[in-house]
Amino acid sequence: MGYIHDTGMCVYLPPEICQVDDEASTWSDEDATGVWSKDRAAADGSFYLKIPALVPHQNSTADKGSRPTSIDIWYQVLTTALDSLAADIQLETLPAHGAAWGTMVAQAFTYDSYHDTAGERITVAAHKMTLTLDSPDWVDNTRMLLVQLTVDAAATSVFKYMGARVNYTLRV
Repeated sequence: MGYIHDTGMCVYLPPEICQVDDEASTWSDEDATGVWSKDRAAADGSFYLKIPALVPHQNSTADKGSRPTSIDIWYQVLTTALDSLAADIQLETLPAHGAAWGTMVAQAFTYDSYHDTAGERITVAAHKMTLTLDSPDWVDNTRMLLVQLTVDAAATSVFKYMGARVNYTLRV
C-alpha cells in the first residue's frame, strides 16, 4: 500500500445528524421530491443548529488523517428574511475517562463572498454558504469539529436545513 495525499476529499453530512436547540418553534423532517430537509415552522425566536463536522479518517499520528479545509452548508429561508444568522466553528478535545468536557476552541474562518455580510446570510433564498478555515489543522483521534449556526427568525420566517459537506485533505 502506498502513500496517499489527496486534497480533494469530501463527505456529505445529511440533515438528520444535526442537533437543534429551539424553544420557540417545532422542527420536522420533510421530503420535497426526494430532497430531505429539517424544517423549522415559522415562529419568532432564536435557535441554534449544531452540525458535527464528521471526517471519516482521524488518526493518532501527527499530520495524518483528515484536515478539514472548508464546510459547505445548504439552507433555505422562505416567506420572510431572518433577523440574523451567524456561524461558528469549534474544535473540542474529547475528555479522558472521569475528566470533564473541556472548553471548545473557536476556529478562525472566512465566509464565502455571497455570505460575508450579515445581510446576505438572512435573505429569502436558497443558500449554499461556505466557511473556509483560515488555518486548517489535522483532526486527530482525540478531537471533534463542530459547526454551530446561531439564528434569530422573524415571526413568519421558515428555515430549511438540507445538510452540509466537509471538504478536507486526506493523508494516510
